[in-house]
Amino acid sequence: MRPMDERAQQMNEFFGPLVPGKLGCVFTAATKDLVVGHIDVTEDLIAGTGYLFAPAVIALADTLCAIGTPANAPEGTTFTTIELKTNFLGSAKVGERVEGRATPQHVGRTTQVWDCVVSNVTTGRTIALFRNTQMILPARTG
Repeated sequence: MRPMDERAQQMNEFFGPLVPGKLGCVFTAATKDLVVGHIDVTEDLIAGTGYLFAPAVIALADTLCAIGTPANAPEGTTFTTIELKTNFLGSAKVGERVEGRATPQHVGRTTQVWDCVVSNVTTGRTIALFRNTQMILPARTG
């Protein structure tokens, strides 16, 4: 397991009391070109099917993309998600770990597009392909 970088540690502290933290998201790398995090699948994250609840996968992937966006945006701006899409290819069960790896595909003045591949670390299989578009917004004044 690679050591956690400083930005990832800051994100763990920030998101800890929020939805990603409550879902068990842990961030291990956060640079402008790659954001990595994981969830260890627990009983609380299981859907009625016996497999990982799909919104937990989306929360992990969306948060990873959100962590990377500011590093590629102009100083003083903020952002919001304007579109996201997930294709599910598999899932995970209790006791398994899922990991997401988010990378920017387009870094523009007013938009960014991020992809995140979510894999079941235990089985080695890709379980989701996620794409996120962020709108870069000017800083709020007043």
